[in-house]
Amino acid sequence: MTRAASRPKVWFVGAGPGAADLLTLRAAAVIAAADVVVWASSLVHADVLAHARPGAQIVDSAALPLEDVRALYERALATDLVVARIHSGDPALWGAVQEQRELCDELGLPHETVPGVSAYSAVAALAGRELTIPELAQSVILTRLGGGKTPMPAGEELAGLARHGTTMAIFLSAARSGQLQAELLAGGYPPGTPVVVAYRATWPDELIVECTVGTLAETVRARKLWKHTLFLVGPALAAAGTRSHLYHPGHFHGFRRADRQARLGLRAADASAAHAAASPAARAAVGQPPPEDARHEASP
Repeated sequence: MTRAASRPKVWFVGAGPGAADLLTLRAAAVIAAADVVVWASSLVHADVLAHARPGAQIVDSAALPLEDVRALYERALATDLVVARIHSGDPALWGAVQEQRELCDELGLPHETVPGVSAYSAVAALAGRELTIPELAQSVILTRLGGGKTPMPAGEELAGLARHGTTMAIFLSAARSGQLQAELLAGGYPPGTPVVVAYRATWPDELIVECTVGTLAETVRARKLWKHTLFLVGPALAAAGTRSHLYHPGHFHGFRRADRQARLGLRAADASAAHAAASPAARAAVGQPPPEDARHEASP
């Protein structure tokens, strides 16, 4: 039984990065049960409309302001319609969904959200890379370049975020590739840091290019990329020779006991890695200050 049975209702549906078969089963079921399917032709691939039932009203929202969307939601409330509002990627990221939820709440119109595959995870899959590599990167920063139509809040400047030295997924920034490169370098990424540039990932005309922070701007300009482009940045994108704890014989959990000798070896390796990561050279490589006690020792 589909979850879209209750009415009236608005479903905010994550369409994923492009390919229609990357919709979740729930998303496909919601679209199939909807009376009205609203999609943005500028951002969502037309193939997702194949999930809509015959007779459903299809509305292209690319040219609609929020006021026209409000009129559609008011009609849904008055005539007991189910609306599937399709958003590219995942609605939790840069989807302008929150203002629509608040509009539904104001109208008294029930709503629910179906998450989608974000472009950053799709690009990692296409590149064949894991974004969190032991001892290199255990965090992923999702962000965008400041200075565009939407200003960045204080403390979220790209150069400042880059100082963490971990993996970054950078959206909505291809039109100012020179500024993007400059801020990544200013934040401390070495020029040789690997970058994956992805244009329209999972679309028929997708383009995936590997470069470095030092060649990012020229790579983007040479291919005339200015929108629908995502950047993955960080040392994890070229990592090799590392091993996680999960399948190590010295690691134990509720379903497996550890081998004693392997466990001792794993503890020793962890201690050595922690010591190396705390060294002044390692901290300087990612733009971190030395520990407090080291600063005191170095003071005259």
